[in-house]
Order: sequence, then C-alpha cells, then structure tokens
Amino acid sequence: MDIASRPADSDENTQIADAAPPPQAPPVIRREDYLPPAWLVPEIALDFTLGLTATRVVSKLHVARNPDGNGASTLRLNGDQITPLAVRVDGAAVSDWRLDGADLLIELSGDAHIVEVETQVNPAANSQLMGLYASNGMLCTQCEAEGFRRITFFPDRPDVLSTYSVRMTGDKTTFPILLANGNCTAQGENADGSHWAEWHDPWPKPSYLFALVAGELVSNHSTFTTMSGRKVDLNIWVRPGDEDRTQHAMDSLIASMKWDEETFGREYDLDLFNVVAVSDFNMGAMENKGLNVFNTRYVLADPETATDGDFDAVEGVIGHEYFHNWSGNRITCRDWFQLSLKEGFTVLRDQLFSADMGSEAVKRIEDVRILRAAQFPEDSGPLAHPIRPDSYQEINNFYTATVYNKGAEVIRMMRTMAGPEQFRKGTDLYFDRHDGEAATCEDFVKAIEDGAGLDLKQFRLWYSQAGTPQVSVSLSHEGSTATLKLTQKVPATPGQPDKQPMPIPLRVALFDRDTGAHAGEKLVVLDKPSDTFTFDGFAKPPVLSINRGFSAPVSIDFDREAEDLVFLAANDDDPFARYEAMQNLVVQHLVTAVSGGLSDETRAAGRAAIGKAFTAILTDPALDDLMRGELMILPAEGYLAEQMLIADPGAIHTEREALKAWLGRECADDLTALHDRAVAVPYSRDAAARGARKIKNQALVYIAAGNAQEGARRALDQYRAADNMTDRQGAVLVLASLDVPEREEALADFRSRYEGNALVIDKWFSLQAGSFHPEVLANIRKLAEHPDFTMTNPNRVRALYMAAAVNPKAFHDASGDGYRLIGDLIRRLDPINPQTAARFVPSLGRWRRIEPVRAAMMREELERIAAEPSLSRDVREQVSKSLG
Repeated sequence: MDIASRPADSDENTQIADAAPPPQAPPVIRREDYLPPAWLVPEIALDFTLGLTATRVVSKLHVARNPDGNGASTLRLNGDQITPLAVRVDGAAVSDWRLDGADLLIELSGDAHIVEVETQVNPAANSQLMGLYASNGMLCTQCEAEGFRRITFFPDRPDVLSTYSVRMTGDKTTFPILLANGNCTAQGENADGSHWAEWHDPWPKPSYLFALVAGELVSNHSTFTTMSGRKVDLNIWVRPGDEDRTQHAMDSLIASMKWDEETFGREYDLDLFNVVAVSDFNMGAMENKGLNVFNTRYVLADPETATDGDFDAVEGVIGHEYFHNWSGNRITCRDWFQLSLKEGFTVLRDQLFSADMGSEAVKRIEDVRILRAAQFPEDSGPLAHPIRPDSYQEINNFYTATVYNKGAEVIRMMRTMAGPEQFRKGTDLYFDRHDGEAATCEDFVKAIEDGAGLDLKQFRLWYSQAGTPQVSVSLSHEGSTATLKLTQKVPATPGQPDKQPMPIPLRVALFDRDTGAHAGEKLVVLDKPSDTFTFDGFAKPPVLSINRGFSAPVSIDFDREAEDLVFLAANDDDPFARYEAMQNLVVQHLVTAVSGGLSDETRAAGRAAIGKAFTAILTDPALDDLMRGELMILPAEGYLAEQMLIADPGAIHTEREALKAWLGRECADDLTALHDRAVAVPYSRDAAARGARKIKNQALVYIAAGNAQEGARRALDQYRAADNMTDRQGAVLVLASLDVPEREEALADFRSRYEGNALVIDKWFSLQAGSFHPEVLANIRKLAEHPDFTMTNPNRVRALYMAAAVNPKAFHDASGDGYRLIGDLIRRLDPINPQTAARFVPSLGRWRRIEPVRAAMMREELERIAAEPSLSRDVREQVSKSLG
C-alpha cells in the first residue's frame, strides 16, 4: 500500500513505524572543520554523448597538488548515484581505484596528473532535478549546491575553480540547440545525423556553476554594448511558441547590465549571455556562468498571462542572476557556510535595481513584508541560524530567507552607516581584492571596513548570531528636550542561549504635533544593551518616527497611543514609516482583540482610529496609487502570530476577517468610488495604470468582505471586462473565497481560457488553495486528483500545496486536516524530490508557538514523518530540528 493513502491512525502504519530500524542521522558538517582541498583542478574537459535515457560522460581532469593542502596522495572525487565505467590516469587504465561511499578515491604520486573518468547517467529518471535531467524532451542541468557529482566524479566543492571545455554530441532532431557555459568555439555535423558543439569558458569557476542545455529551443536575440565598447550577444531561449512572451525578460536583462555598470562599475566579461527557460526547476533561477537557467515563471510574461507582480518578479530575478556574474561567479564562496557572501549581497543589489526601475518606496515595503513573512518566523523557530551558519547536515536546507533576505539587510545596514558613496568604495575594493577567488564573508566585511572607513569589529556579530533583535523604545519630554531611550535584546535561539549586543542603526525623526513636520532625520546607532539620545527644541512632546526605511531588521517594541499612530499614518514623510504606523495601529488592535482584552467600547474606539487612518489613505490626493495600495493591505496573519508568545490561529483569522469586513462596510462609499475610478483607467505598464490596478483589486477585497453580493457582482464584472491578467486574477482571487454562483463561472472560464498554459494553470490551482472558501480543504483534496496536477513538477506542487501551507484558514483548520494534508504531501514527495519536500517542513515546525490543541496535532504530523525509515537527508534534518 502506498503510504500516502494509509489512514493516519491505521494499525498497519503503526506496526511499520515500530518495526522500522532507527534512522541514521546524516553527518554534521562544521564550518570550523574547513580544510583546503588536497588537489586542485585547474582545467577540466567534458565530453557528452547525449541521450534522454542514457548520456555518456567522459571527464578529463588536469589535477595538481595544492601547495596549501595537507599533502595527501589520495584524490577524492565526489559522486552521487553514479558508477565509474572506466578510470584512466595519464592515459593508462587503472584498477586500483576504490569507492568510499559514493566517492571515487584514487592514489596518486607526484604533483600533477591527467585523470579521466567515464560515467553514464539516465536523465529521464532523475526526478530530483539535480545534476543532468530531462524536462519535456530537453536536457538541462542544475548543479548548485552539489549536483555536479551526479554527472561525473569531481571534487565538488566551491573552492576548486577550473576552466571548462565542453563538447556535446547529440541527435540533431532531438537536440537541435546545444548550449554550455562561456563561448561557442566550434560546431559541426556527423554523418549519422548527429551534430556537435564545443564550448569554452575562459573564467575559472566552481563545479556548481557548470551548465548544459540541449533541446528544441528558439531565441529572442538582442545585443548590448558595454561601457568599454564591446558588443555582447544576448539570447533568451524558450520552447517554440513562447518567444512572444520574452521581451520583458530581454528588456530587464539589458536594463540590469546597464545598471550594474552605472551603479557598481561592473562590466560583463564574455561575448555571449544566454538565458534558458525550463519548466521543471526546483529553484527560481541559476546564475551559471554565461548560461543562466531559469524557471519559466521568471522569464515568460505578457499582459494576458502575467500580473504586474509577475512582471516585477521577472525583472528582479533576471537582475539577480545577472548581478551574480560578479557577486557569485567572478568571486565565489570558499565553502557553503559563506553562501550569504554571494546571495545576501546579490539580493541587496537586485533590491536596489528594482527600486531604481520602479517605486523605491513600494519596493522597500515589499521587501520588508517578505522578510517578516518568511525570515522573522525562521529566526524565532527551531530552524533559526545565523546568516553564516556554523554547521549543517544538508546544504540544500540553507537556501533560506535568513541567508538571502536577512543577509541583504545586514549588508544594507553597512551601506546605511557608510553612505552610498563610501559603500561603493568598499565594494570596489572587494571586487579588486578577490576577483577570481573563493572568498569568505569576512573578506567582504573587511573590504567594506577598509574601503568605507568603518569600524565593523562589533558589527561582525550580525554574521554569527541568530535571532531577530528586539528594541524597546521609550520617549520622554522635559522642558524643550526629548529623550529617547533604547534597549536591545537578542533572544535565545537553538545552540545560542546567550547573545551579545549588536550595532543597530536606526533612522529617526521627531515630528512637531502642530506643524506636522520635523527638523531633519538623524541616524542613531544602538551598540550597547541600553542607551539614551537627546533632542532639543521641542516645546511640546514630539511624535517619534523610528526605524525609518526599515534601517535595521529588528522588532520595535514601542507602546504608543493610537492618536500618534494615526498622526504618523497621515503625516510621516518617510513612506515606510507611514506604512509602519498604519500596520502598528492595526496590529495593536488585533493582538489585543485576540488576547481577549477588548471591551465593546475599546473595540469600537480601536476600529474608529483605524477607520480614520484608512479613510485618510483612501482619499489623500497627494498619495500615488501604488503607495496607496500598499497602505491598504492589512498585516498578514502570520505576522500577527509573530507578535504573540503563543498564537491562536483561529482567533487571529476571525478577528482579522471581522476588521476587514467592518472596514468594507464603514468605508463602503470611498471604496466603491476608488474602485470605480480605477476601473476607468486603461491598461498600460506605466506607474499610474499599475497603481490603478493595485487599488482596484485591494478595494474589491474590502468591498466583498463588507458585502458579499456587491463584491461578487463587481468581481464578475471586472473578470468579464478584463484585458489583462492583473485584473482577471484579482477578480478570481475575490470570487474564490466567496460561496456564490459567480465563483464557479469565473473558475471554469479561467481554466478553459488558459488550458495548456502551465504557468496560468498554476495560478488556477493556487487561487483556490489560497482562498478562504468554507470548503477550502475539500477543494484542495479534489484539486490534488485533478488531471492537470502532477507531483513531478515543482511549480505545480508549490502552486497547490504551498498555497495551502501558507493559507491560515486551510492549514490551521481546527480539525487538523490541514496539518495532515501537508504531512501526507511531504511523505509522498520526499522519494520524488526531497529538496522540494523539505521546503514544506517549516510550516509544521512552528508548533511551539501555537496554542496547545493545534500544537499537538502539528507535532504528531512531524512524528509521523520522522517515523518513515527512508527519509532523505533534506527532510530528516528539517524534521529532527523541528522536533528537537
């Protein structure tokens, strides 16, 4: 019996779990144990004979003893689920090689040799999508972090840098396009109907940056002239029929190349840059040198099939992977503990790029919302780790919001303290010092320290300490002086019970209550457990705006009156601080309500304050609509749960929905007027039209919450009239949560209209799984049986099940069915794709912060997963830490 179909309480399941041998924990790899490689590989030549079910690989490694190594005579070549068919050293076959687990060991004397290894792999059977695999008749690779060892034996670690020469031979009909890293140096045809291509990448790189793609592809071609006058050929490669949806990706690539030259002085270094869109992909995209492989969702975009958010995501991810050419490729990581060296820095670079391409204010709010939704819970849970971890069992589990998003915030703090010009001097020094090297986070910090003239000795704690710092704030006033007192605490996290105070840069401004203005922003740095700062010239107590621009990734504890928050929501000239005031106003009210601390009178007063601020947002003529749309969004339920030591998800959902409905009724006239105004704005990609679509969809959410019939009518009208995906998806999002006839009409039409378009059908799944419909869990289970659903495509799995896992109504259903849904998925998916399966474990791992009844059910699901005898390293590490 398939374990996914066993009843949760079956005797058979219990017997199997009891009889299974205790699982063996994966070995722990520690940063402090790092040793340089004994052997280097300055050059490697790869010869591929391509086939979907059988690809032969002959690798020729020029190995040289590392003068900084330990002098060992043993050459260790990592492997994973491959077997050597032949081994040669200096041209002669050898038989005294041996396997140590999955690794190939060869004894060598002398200082330099040529080692050849022949292997054969089956790409079609590779459901893990790591290494060389097949995707809809195409061959492609994903080698980060440790996928190259699934192709051939090699010292698969990021501090072994090699120049690569690649030859590919394959059937010309099956594989008409043959791509690899670098520049194509030769190509030709064979008499048997096959053809070949040779590629050379002149820049030394680690094996995780190797890439190969072969298949039926067409390209959108353009060129870019660099700042030194070199012409670079650009190609966006896609399946035939998709090329019309690639222009935005091409425009984004050209914009990112120009921006990186102007902002960071970085020029592209090859004659060719290729991007390939793949439909089966575990990640968003991969920065392989000169040949970026992308998930199709971050390449294909046109108004009919992509929302404004999708357009922004394509632009941001295209930029992110291109920026890796310097912050990740030309300078790579010494070891995987340094992952944030490339990812944190590159996330900051893509954030700055997107801010310059669009609205800086809106982009900053979006980035903080992502950080709070994904990273703050990580920092306060069982999987908390520093941005430079000290140990791991499976490196795939450390591609986390902490490494990426918090890593970016830590570097942003350095930029804030240094200023943009001095920060640029630091990054220039970093690129100059370490070009062509495998570097460390310490190398980066030292370059910023030296180049920008900062003392970052204490700041380095941000790299080694986990947890979100909590800053307590009080403001007193006496005479004409305002005194700001700040106290910091970094909470205990697994393995780190005691923390040292860290430097926390906080941008602050003090507003005059009468004029609604301030005398200028100041930067204060809290680098002690507690400190005070004084400000003169205030006849009356001022209103404090703190952590403006979210200058530090901290949690602010500041007990202030609702009238001050209403004041800031209406008057603060810092867009993020204005957004934060509105969020805090709602958070204070909802947290108190969930905790049972509101009488009828205080509930009415709290709602009135929120309604006053909300009305000001809806009607303020000075606000642009993109910003207005951000200010209209209520705090997410997950973020509300983070404000409580123990959260009751059911109560949070009830109170938040009640407030949304109250606002929909209380502000009905302003919301309908806003919706009517926005409906009249024709489609375009300019900021005004994008803002109109944003407020149109936000207004529709509130209208439907306050009056389901009116909301359904307007949503169906909007759906029928839509000439773009933003309007169409916004209407379906509202209808999917309503128990009304219009819901079925829209969902059926949506699927029929886009049948065969995988990315839009993903939306169809996620809109339903993420809805607040009364039967959402039953609907999800039906969707899992739908002919369009498959467990082998990560995008489709995430569309259905990740939408369910982040949907508080479905996941935290009082019956526990939501937890069982995700637990069943993890067990079914792990044998197919452990990397994707492991991404679902953290949703269950939050059980300690949830009320006891639900917590027990969440823990029970983790225990059921842990009882599986053959869990992958990816899932077992996540589960054991979540239970530990």
